[in-house]
Amino acid sequence: MPEPISQPQTPAEVRTLPELLRWRVGATPAAEAYRHFDASMGRWISQSWQEINAEFEIWRRALAAEELAPGERVAILMPNGTAHVAMDQAALSRGLVPVPMHAVDNPDSIAYILADSGAQLLFVDTLERWRAIVATGERLDRLRRVICADTTGSAAADARVVALDRWLAAAPGANAPMTDVVVKPDDLAAIVYTSGTTGRPKGVMLSHGNVVANVKAIAQRIATAPDDVFLSFLPLSHTFERTGGYYYPIAAGACVAYARSVPLLSEDLKHVRPTVLVSVPRIYERISALIMQHRATAGGVERVLLDLTLAIGNRRFDARQRRRAPSLIDRLVWPLLKRLVADKVLAQLGGRLRVAVSGGAPIAEPVIRLFLALGLDILQGYGMTETSPVVSVNTIEDNDPRSVGHVLDGVEVRLGENDELLVRGPSVMLGYWNKPEETRRVKEADGWLHTGDQARIENGRITITGRLKDILVTSTGEKIAPVDLETAILADPLFAQVLVVGEQRPFLAALVVLDAKAWVREKERLAASGQQGGAAERAALLARIAAAVKAYPSYATPRAVWWTLDPWTIAAGLLTPTLKNKRPALERRFAAEIEQIYAKKPPARPELRGQQGEAPENPASNQRDASAGRA
Repeated sequence: MPEPISQPQTPAEVRTLPELLRWRVGATPAAEAYRHFDASMGRWISQSWQEINAEFEIWRRALAAEELAPGERVAILMPNGTAHVAMDQAALSRGLVPVPMHAVDNPDSIAYILADSGAQLLFVDTLERWRAIVATGERLDRLRRVICADTTGSAAADARVVALDRWLAAAPGANAPMTDVVVKPDDLAAIVYTSGTTGRPKGVMLSHGNVVANVKAIAQRIATAPDDVFLSFLPLSHTFERTGGYYYPIAAGACVAYARSVPLLSEDLKHVRPTVLVSVPRIYERISALIMQHRATAGGVERVLLDLTLAIGNRRFDARQRRRAPSLIDRLVWPLLKRLVADKVLAQLGGRLRVAVSGGAPIAEPVIRLFLALGLDILQGYGMTETSPVVSVNTIEDNDPRSVGHVLDGVEVRLGENDELLVRGPSVMLGYWNKPEETRRVKEADGWLHTGDQARIENGRITITGRLKDILVTSTGEKIAPVDLETAILADPLFAQVLVVGEQRPFLAALVVLDAKAWVREKERLAASGQQGGAAERAALLARIAAAVKAYPSYATPRAVWWTLDPWTIAAGLLTPTLKNKRPALERRFAAEIEQIYAKKPPARPELRGQQGEAPENPASNQRDASAGRA
């Protein structure tokens, strides 16, 4: 006789993700669960836990009619929203394995993941997206159903394709019998493919037990209330958002509002007015850059007020963290500065944010310090897809922006060879899908996971110091972590993207994408001081880079720079879907420019908008438009 479906009475009894949702619906059925913008109605729509669960039930019944066996894979290629969540929850409840994919990924990568995972069903946003996948030529023999949210356009020739509305309408009714599926903690809850910065993505196998353990540990570290509102814009295919911005709010009973798009994020922040924000550093870096760009053009009084606000705000933060004695003058002056400056800046983020979490990549200390000074608690954490993902995080009461905080309860860490951070605990992955050798390479028999990150552990607090695979070794024998330098350089709002190179070279060089507006102002400043032309621009860029990395040894200062205004994109194959540099792809794409930097006898410098230090650039190297950067 099959095991009955359990109904947890307390959070402690929750062992799987379907149990987590059932517990939440039973605990607060009438509370607001999700909020999304309905374009046809032109307004935001709210749904309670009870209402959303009733909607999910239709998806469960439609998916049950597909008669997929437990353990089969269901691929989800959708932007953030309740439809994505509905398919995820339907799959989980049926013992199926969601394979979330980045909605902005390129067709070749998507086709590879579909084939590698052996997905039987694909939920995709548009018919055009499906056609692009088919055009790759990848054999997808196991894929037997493609559910398309938008079938606008000519009819699909593929018999596997069905429109979402038709698929849901064909679902058996509520009175039709449906066999329950018992889901266990050791069952797979997802195969999440890594970004693939150095090669093909690997499928990380996460169990229900892995994810639930991480959710519970996060809840013990960061308190979130039922009246909190999250604004979700990071892709749900990213484990950081998946756990921190989707499953964790279910545990907390908080509302999740789905942003319409990244271009509309600024508008959505002001309308939704979230209280909690989960983001990668790039968003905070962009906002910080806008603040500093505004400072550069502000009048004298406004600039002084901002500088004073940041100075006093930083001292207040240090006093709150018990790192210095509070000042009477600071306490007296702050209410005025808060009203005149800090509140107005934070109003751009909705004005209600009480905590923001930064993860997924390192964040420069000046960026995080700016927000802390304004009174917004940004908590930097650390994790990886293979750990479900959170390993450690700072807290409001104990926040050191130079570190990634203390390890979560139930998780163990230690340092291995070359100060590599090793992690063990209930949230560590089962392994890589179909890659037992890769699994054995990173996960020891006793459960210790090799993260590939170098770290220091002081009084239980973790500081990430570098990445083993990304260490550059110059021809003079110096070892440098380029990601650290790139993070530091990106703290300057002039630089939008950075790649530091120098493996087996006599010095480091930086390839940079400049912020167009900031570059116009910089050239105007140079012209006003009588400095014009490529040599002056090159010197100014090198000076800004040197200032950004001044905390590092002199040999870690890039001595050459090549620049462009054309951004590196995911479509060109130069960034991962989580906006990390694909270092090998970038080095291949700009191989000629890099070689020219290090050429002993370079040609005479051409008069081009892209220039470089130490050695002039290839005359053709910066003439390409953005679309020509495809690798």
